[in-house]
Amino acid sequence: MGDRWTGLLHGLVGNKAAPADVLLRLLGHEDEWVRRAVARRAVLPQEVIEAVLVHPDRGVRATFAENAGADPDQRARLVDDPHPSVPLHLAMGPMSYRQRVAPLPDWAYERLLNHPKALVRQELIAWGGTPAHILAGLADHGEPLFRRAACRVWDRLPDEARERLLHDEDPDVRQAAALQACHEDEERTTWLVDRPAGAWQLGEVLARGRLTRELAERVIAEGERLAAIACNPSLPRDLVARLAVDPDPLVRLHVSARPELSESERAAIDYTVGAEDRLPVLDWVWEGREDAVLLRECARSPHTWLRRSAAICPGLPSDAVELLAQDEDFAVRLLLAEFHPEPPPELLLDLYLHGTHRAVGMLVVRPGFPTAGLAARFGDSADPDRRRLALHDPGLEPELLDRLSRDPETRAYAARDPRLPVARIRELLADPDPEAMTAALAAAANPALPADDMRRLLDRAGA
Repeated sequence: MGDRWTGLLHGLVGNKAAPADVLLRLLGHEDEWVRRAVARRAVLPQEVIEAVLVHPDRGVRATFAENAGADPDQRARLVDDPHPSVPLHLAMGPMSYRQRVAPLPDWAYERLLNHPKALVRQELIAWGGTPAHILAGLADHGEPLFRRAACRVWDRLPDEARERLLHDEDPDVRQAAALQACHEDEERTTWLVDRPAGAWQLGEVLARGRLTRELAERVIAEGERLAAIACNPSLPRDLVARLAVDPDPLVRLHVSARPELSESERAAIDYTVGAEDRLPVLDWVWEGREDAVLLRECARSPHTWLRRSAAICPGLPSDAVELLAQDEDFAVRLLLAEFHPEPPPELLLDLYLHGTHRAVGMLVVRPGFPTAGLAARFGDSADPDRRRLALHDPGLEPELLDRLSRDPETRAYAARDPRLPVARIRELLADPDPEAMTAALAAAANPALPADDMRRLLDRAGA
């Protein structure tokens, strides 16, 4: 029995209404996962933060160091932690999915850049979270690795710093700088293509670097990396035409998506875009992500790749949004639903109901998801995924909520609903059926659970 109650702490630790004393007891629990889950919470009372910062388990401190939701000023207090793994996690930064994480204060980056452990210094600049102005200050750093990092923020560097990096004594620094400058420099593009150490980034160079005709003809004659060079803006028109009839369908596809082509020229190329093809956003569309005229043209294009690229752009005008919401390509509609700041509500619901991609299940939390009336429409559906939609309805009747909390296929979702009566939450917590354990865990996370019940749960678990 004790193991069951201890297991319920895994639900309690996620309860947004848990008071400080409950969180402190969880922080002292013998279960390592529970302790670290406390430090992973986005919101913590100050007294709990103070306990986390001095916790004897360095894993708890390291977890808080990489907590994407925590106050960066509080996270920064771990910069001088005695165990090197903690500032290492701070330097690596939070792993967040499509979430902008606030940077640490500048003084913390300064300390990490001067940390006695080389790995901490290296990880700070290897990951993408370090602010551009911090990286820009490394252009004259004594270590080549740091000067290479400065090249990542090329637009932030003054002309003098760029020149120094382009002529740096370290060949890897010169390569990193040349990669940033090659889009307007034929000589450096050729140097990068011919440099053996740059083979891993050859595709990027051929796609972006300014080409001499000699280099373009040589690459095409060699017959490798043709899909990359087919995207290059500086590729001569006659060579574009040659690649438009290349035997490789991927090469023809890349040619067909060039920005200078008219729709009739695109249509003349034998290309296909499959429903399951995973294509990156076209650079030239993303560069025009606030250009309403360009985005309208892409939204009206028969070319699926252009429409998919337009669908993720924040500057997409409302008429183009409405057009793409009806697009025949599922990926266009899904990308629009995932990325646009105000996706059409009917699109979100339609994708949830009829989409097969795993991402559609997340659309219920997107802004504008139509919640009113879901209970009446789907509360009695034979499909459990549709019955769960009723739980998002602000007008959900208590009787239906109770019924959903007893339905084996929906009870774990209903158990989290703060509208559920406390008596029913207690029933779910006390249900000894092993198959009901998931619902019990969800009930422990229900913010309507009284604090005294949380404390009794801790007592039963021996915390």
